[in-house]
Amino acid sequence: MSRLLVATRSRGKKPELRELLAPLGREVVFPDEMGIAESAAEDELEVHDSFEANARAKAEYFARLSGLDTLADDSGLEVAALGWAPGVHSKRFAGIDGPDHEVTAANNAELLRRLDGVPLESRSARYRCVLVYRPADLAAEEVVVEGMTTGRILERPEGEGGFGYDPLFRSDDLGVSLGLASRADKARISHRGRAVAALIERLTC
Repeated sequence: MSRLLVATRSRGKKPELRELLAPLGREVVFPDEMGIAESAAEDELEVHDSFEANARAKAEYFARLSGLDTLADDSGLEVAALGWAPGVHSKRFAGIDGPDHEVTAANNAELLRRLDGVPLESRSARYRCVLVYRPADLAAEEVVVEGMTTGRILERPEGEGGFGYDPLFRSDDLGVSLGLASRADKARISHRGRAVAALIERLTC
């Protein structure tokens, strides 16, 4: 079974992506499983002004290090009332670094602070995900796909499932926050699930 390196160190994304990518029939591995130590160079990968550019930088970096076909994503939350922020800055919206749970709590608090006083009907939002698949042969053509899901930002978190902003994001498709959604339901409608489905179609057609 051929290996596919997925260029993320996010504890929340790993099980989700492994499950979503299962239909490819490949062994999904992550940088830490390949002995690729985290380095300061990775901080310079997500400095671009678009999800696609960030994902491409990560895919190329890890493909060169590993010699494996590599998949990278960049994704985030876009809120209409905030001029589609935080966007590419979703991961560090509150401007802090640290353990995932501390960064998530700070980001969610910052989102609620900025939307304080904005009525629910004006809190429309979307999650967007761009995937870049970079073959190990760097001369081969890359594959770029995108997925999106829409919803609204709640005034307080609902549920403890998912990760990131999920408990604050009420899905238009499901009618509940992604913090309350089952993993199967979230995979079916999520931005990342839709992007992976598009990728699988491209790679297997």
